[in-house]
Amino acid sequence: MLTARVVFSPVVQRVAVLSLHTSPLAQPGSGDSGGMNVYVRELSSALAQAGVECTTYTRRTSVDQPEVVQVEPGHRVVHLTAGDFDLPKEELPSVLDAFGDAVMEHMHQQAPADVLHANYFLSGLVAHRLKHELELPFVSTFHTLAKVKAEGGDTESQWRHDAEADIIRCADAICVSCTEEENQFRRLYGNPQGRIEIVAPGVEHAFFAPGERSGARNALGLPLDAPVLLFVGRIQPLKAPDVAVRALAELGRPDAILLVVGGASGSEGNAEEQLLRDLVKELGLAAQVRFVAPQPHHILSTYYRAADAVVVPSRSESFGLVALEASACGVPVVASGVGGLLTLVDHGETGYLVPDRDPAVFAHYLREIIEHPGHAAALGRRGAERARRYTWSFAAARLRRLYTDLGVRERVACG
Repeated sequence: MLTARVVFSPVVQRVAVLSLHTSPLAQPGSGDSGGMNVYVRELSSALAQAGVECTTYTRRTSVDQPEVVQVEPGHRVVHLTAGDFDLPKEELPSVLDAFGDAVMEHMHQQAPADVLHANYFLSGLVAHRLKHELELPFVSTFHTLAKVKAEGGDTESQWRHDAEADIIRCADAICVSCTEEENQFRRLYGNPQGRIEIVAPGVEHAFFAPGERSGARNALGLPLDAPVLLFVGRIQPLKAPDVAVRALAELGRPDAILLVVGGASGSEGNAEEQLLRDLVKELGLAAQVRFVAPQPHHILSTYYRAADAVVVPSRSESFGLVALEASACGVPVVASGVGGLLTLVDHGETGYLVPDRDPAVFAHYLREIIEHPGHAAALGRRGAERARRYTWSFAAARLRRLYTDLGVRERVACG
């Protein structure tokens, strides 16, 4: 049993952000890159703008990656060597100690920190160790949890379940994105020793804002008079792009187009993408489904504006950044009624929520949007208004207060 102690530090000025398994500089929508990458990059930059120096540590995956990338003043990304560059995600547990050693060495030599903030459970395991060796407060943002994924039908190893339990017992604070995620966490894991803090992700409103649909369609080479549906995300079972394809089939509109923007993910990613392409052919939708490679984050706004509706059929979703960005662009969202999507989408007001990911129900609501443009425009206006509540600067302010508070509180005794 480790003894808790009180450390007095009036203001947190330096944060070590751990993102072992994926770099915040990586292209979202492919491999293991997605909303978490955007979250880490944008939130760290917002913290830097608020006066908190952030050093994000990630694993080097290419010989061409520089050791340090200065994202902006006060925010840098450090690539550390830990294992082979092309190590599969499933083998990353074998390099946790090496990564932790590299983080400690860099912190001792160049970047001392006042607090550790880990993203995803693999980083949490490293931060768990560093908390005690460096005597620093430890904040965890899981992004996804094994028990939550299991409820959506995606099973994880017992090792991961045990690892997450260890992190929960040790973390001084656990960040969640919304009240729905907090309630889900307490239901599945009970009340942790550390505090739970709601830090909702933001959206960059300079990029994601309502715009002219015809201009967006012209830029993308899309017809002006055809219904356009949009799926954005990695092609993997968790994100359920097959539901979007089946919803298109149920819609019964041969003039409708579905854009699938994203790439293969994980060790079986290519096989999953082939299964999706085979499904498109099986349903006779080859002329209606267009596969688009992952796009730079700011370019996604053009795709959102071009769409009549954005489909988010995920099995589980801690928050749902795609839904927020689409709403910010004034586009109705039809989403699974799970996780953070329950908080982001107001059913019948800004979009629609679908229980049990039923393609026929998705199609019903998509039809409501396509066939009633006045109603669709009202959904989009209300969604854009609601999305303005979410900013990265507000998220950074909440996180900065949390960091400072942890500096003067008794740390969680892990054991």
